[in-house]
Amino acid sequence: MNWNFKLVAGPFGFTEGPVWTGETVLFTDIPNNRIMNYNPTSNQTEVFRDNTNEANGLMFDSNGQLYACEGGGRRIACYNDDGTSTTIVDNFQQKRLNSPNDLAFDSKGRLWFTDPRYGSKVDDLELGHQSVFRAEKQSDGTWNLHRATFDTTKPNGILVSPDQKRLYVAESDYGVGNNAELRSYPISDDGTLGNFEILHNFYPHRGIDGMCLDIDGNIIATAGWETSGPGSMLYVFTPQGRVLETHPILLIADSDEDEEALFPGGIVTNCTFGGKGLTTLYVTAGGCLYQAETDRRGA
Repeated sequence: MNWNFKLVAGPFGFTEGPVWTGETVLFTDIPNNRIMNYNPTSNQTEVFRDNTNEANGLMFDSNGQLYACEGGGRRIACYNDDGTSTTIVDNFQQKRLNSPNDLAFDSKGRLWFTDPRYGSKVDDLELGHQSVFRAEKQSDGTWNLHRATFDTTKPNGILVSPDQKRLYVAESDYGVGNNAELRSYPISDDGTLGNFEILHNFYPHRGIDGMCLDIDGNIIATAGWETSGPGSMLYVFTPQGRVLETHPILLIADSDEDEEALFPGGIVTNCTFGGKGLTTLYVTAGGCLYQAETDRRGA
């Protein structure tokens, strides 16, 4: 089935972190320090929250509480209903985090997140590494932070497999560290990770940014760019790394005389399922939010 994408919101600055609320889609507008809220019923988009310290990835926990990776604030934040926020973690061994990028929860309530540092900001690193972390909530409400990877150089997207046995990590050090891998780490009962398996390597092209899961455990990932390689598109991987499908963002023609055109510029950054039955895929790309009906169902 072809996924016919429709522009539903934007353009904004640089969009990321889409998450389905049950009725609407929240997504981040990073340079403008805000979270936007798209309502597919009314087709309207409004500001959900501002002053977000360049929030990137968003995720709800099992209680419906919203968490964010605040890259500019160099912390994981919990957003409260009264408009305040709570710092979950912002340092490791008394050194500031780099730029928390993406996050995921497992069935035990543990919070996993990636902590890279991109662009010119690498000069102010306090940590000597760019790693995946695991945070565990304690009975007093505080969170214990553990370094989970010792072999990543720029981890980006992150997912926990439906059976809770694997951690999927997108290494996105393409063009610098010669690393653009989709990795699969086995998770032990105590949360430590075993040796990773490379499911796919995009090098020397742009690798995976964000990703989500369907009910069959397949990985839907945003990857690629127009600078090199096959272009910016959606990939569907099996848990073993086989590519099942690819879906470039093709804009629906305005008239019968116009041909479909490849998404003109920008890069795909992240995706999430939503809508009735979780069969609608929402994708952030090029500062916008896109929507496509699919033949897959989100997890």
